[in-house]
Amino acid sequence: MPTYRLDIAYDGSGFHGYATQPKVRTIQAVLEDALFRITGEVETAVAGRTDKGVHASGQVVSFRCGSELDERRALRSLNRQLAPEIAVLSVATVSDDFHARFSATGRRYLYRIVNRLAADPFLAAYAWHYRHALDEEVMNAAVQPLVGEHDFASFCKRSDQPTVRVVRRVQWSRGGDLVELEIEASAFCHQMVRSVVAASVEVGRGKLPADALGSILAARDRAAGRGAAPPQGLTLVGVEYAG
Repeated sequence: MPTYRLDIAYDGSGFHGYATQPKVRTIQAVLEDALFRITGEVETAVAGRTDKGVHASGQVVSFRCGSELDERRALRSLNRQLAPEIAVLSVATVSDDFHARFSATGRRYLYRIVNRLAADPFLAAYAWHYRHALDEEVMNAAVQPLVGEHDFASFCKRSDQPTVRVVRRVQWSRGGDLVELEIEASAFCHQMVRSVVAASVEVGRGKLPADALGSILAARDRAAGRGAAPPQGLTLVGVEYAG
């Protein structure tokens, strides 16, 4: 039974997140419905479950199939069915031990903020419009204590999953009116990136001291955080695998 890898991108605006849920439209349900027309029923695994309204430009999905696929034909068929909200970038046969989630060694996210008085209508679905002035240099310094292996319970919505994570890189930068966070970790817990963004913005606006994120992290208590930033600014941009 061959194993296949799909690299996909999607606009999460019209979906209630990636994972299948009853009575709502999700990426997984729509994707598996399209696959059913080619392969019959399959169960997909995903590198990172995204929340309602969150996007992906580098998501990875895997599944096992009872028959061999014509990969080029499958690619064309899936894109005909799923466009324009979901794009399948590639279909490839992989080793039997490949699993989109458990084989992954890292994930990378990007969060965008339009930081100016007027909103940008062309980025409204893909960035958080924040009208108050932000100091991105202070924000960048504030997130550096997050690098390394830590318990991120203060930044995670649910406590029923492990909250120890290894953050490899985190950086705020500005290009004109666009302020962006790039963050890479072994894995992320629920709402972790959006929670880091929310606290960073409080620092960048001067409502929290520069060392606030380190203190929030050390508390290991969700109540110490500052909630979560809006979902539309977040995009899963890449997944890393060994080899």
